[in-house]
Amino acid sequence: MVNTRFSCLCTLDRSASFTPRWRPPFVTALEPTDRCHLNGLGMVDGRPRYVTALGTTDAPGGWRKEKARGGIVMDVGTGEVLAHGLSMPHSPRWYGGRLWVCESGAGTFGSIDPRTGRYEAMATTPGFTRGLDFAGNLAFIGLSQVRESAVFSGIPITERLSEVERTCGVCVVDLSSGQPVALLRFEGGVQEVFAVQVLPGRRYPELISDDTKLLENSFVVPDEALADVPAALRGSIYRDRVGG
Repeated sequence: MVNTRFSCLCTLDRSASFTPRWRPPFVTALEPTDRCHLNGLGMVDGRPRYVTALGTTDAPGGWRKEKARGGIVMDVGTGEVLAHGLSMPHSPRWYGGRLWVCESGAGTFGSIDPRTGRYEAMATTPGFTRGLDFAGNLAFIGLSQVRESAVFSGIPITERLSEVERTCGVCVVDLSSGQPVALLRFEGGVQEVFAVQVLPGRRYPELISDDTKLLENSFVVPDEALADVPAALRGSIYRDRVGG
């Protein structure tokens, strides 16, 4: 996993907080100061291969000064920086023989040529792109509205879109055309998406709430039985499920 605060990749350890496994060559010490904001991990053949970071700095929180254009994509095996000059990149993924990444600060999704390091945006979205997965010829991209704060100031998407115009949800892009084909928009209650995972063969996923009273009174019945359920109970809880 990515341990952003300690600027390293790590594994869980029963006898320690974690076991550090790898860190960027330019980070000289293991300490909880978020030196480069290491944030994304792309696996290839079951092993860590690509990571994203918001800067190449070795000072505590040093990435903040470079956040607008200091982002990088690295090769874990060689320690080589493959791409420079990105705006807050996230979610590197190897899929279909290509290296994909979200340039979150610009609100775009695209690919990187490992030979030249050139990033080519495929799609521009109405949100801060973070979280990425694929199914067939479709890319599922997480979008965050991003709050107005010092962390998100001075980046392309906040200059391109106002907070009201920015969207939180999931955008689906056709990889053959580069065109968005669907957009799930969260209208309220959720402002940020951190990860997206496709669950093949699964239908009717549930969001688990820590509201004990809600959990105690939640239930599922076949569609044909819904007519016997009072409208007040069907309400918003079942609206997405049954299209009511």
